[in-house]
Amino acid sequence: MLLNLDAGEHDDEPEELWALFDVLNVACGGHAGDDASMDRVTRFLAAHPSLRLGAHPSYPDRAHFGRTSLPIDPPSLRASLVEQCARLAAIARRHGLVISSVKLHGALYHDANRNVPIAQAALDGIIEALGTSLSIIGPPHGAWHDAATARGLPYLREGFADRARRPDGTLVPRSEPNALITDPSAAAAQARALTGDVDTLCVHADTPGALAIARAVREALREAVRE
Repeated sequence: MLLNLDAGEHDDEPEELWALFDVLNVACGGHAGDDASMDRVTRFLAAHPSLRLGAHPSYPDRAHFGRTSLPIDPPSLRASLVEQCARLAAIARRHGLVISSVKLHGALYHDANRNVPIAQAALDGIIEALGTSLSIIGPPHGAWHDAATARGLPYLREGFADRARRPDGTLVPRSEPNALITDPSAAAAQARALTGDVDTLCVHADTPGALAIARAVREALREAVRE
């Protein structure tokens, strides 16, 4: 089970947090991030070769942190993802790194999983910028999964340790009460419950108490392996 973190979205993210994960999905300018933040994360990854670099593109919507659906035509969406992914890739090359996976952010993550044209446009942009030697991270089922696997791209089914779920497995929207899981023990319990159903688990860097949550989740996964 891989742990992944959406990184480079906030200036105060501690490297101590980054070190607890297997994959860092780096914001590449759409919803957050700039050349300086991308350089900071990739420099860290270059010094920790066991960790993997992922791209974390989004709708081009910094005003709403990429968490609002954006009315954008497929060619424009494709062009935006080309620009975002290529920008991170260029910075990564300075440190001898390549992008090994891509995870969409926020509203685009969910929209691409519901809407085939959005999924196709996003994949077109990713492949144009980065090629096909990478994995796609996303929801276990839906249009995003189907589009990626149809292109022959390895797909990592994702679950969330720090997000509440509805009975059907979908995430409780952030606009609703108790959408975040901030109790480390509850997050660890959810991580254990998801083991076997997903390939990678996410903890968000901006969840209150993210460092304690990540430690608890990491330990819960270690215990699960020992059992």
